[in-house]
Amino acid sequence: MSNLVNSWLHLWNGDYAGVEEFIAPEFRVHAAMMDGGDGSAVNSPEALVAWIAQTRAALPDLTFAIEVGPIIDADRIALRWRAEGSYAGGMPGANAPVGTKVDFTGTDILRTDNGLIAEYWVNTDIHILMTQLQFFS
Repeated sequence: MSNLVNSWLHLWNGDYAGVEEFIAPEFRVHAAMMDGGDGSAVNSPEALVAWIAQTRAALPDLTFAIEVGPIIDADRIALRWRAEGSYAGGMPGANAPVGTKVDFTGTDILRTDNGLIAEYWVNTDIHILMTQLQFFS
């Protein structure tokens, strides 16, 4: 499981190589998305990479680190993470200047199937990120 968690962390830190080796072909995200969706459009390794790349386009130096976990129970992995980086612009609705530092946290729950990550539940402290990016000013 530690290799799977390390691969997951590297993926979110921008290393997209070999994603098909640890993400299931029928991957599924369960999340409240910023566009109002439920995450169902992120339904493959390629769609996951595209979603992460979209996030990283606005925050290209974003670095994720695990703060708690991983906690493993049968086919579930839970972890608490922290992300830090700088805003590069281009996020609709954000009024923060380019270079604004961001620091936010979240919790991931991953379900594995045959050694691959098959489902992903994420709870991001999005209100903190949106405040830092001045969505509410």
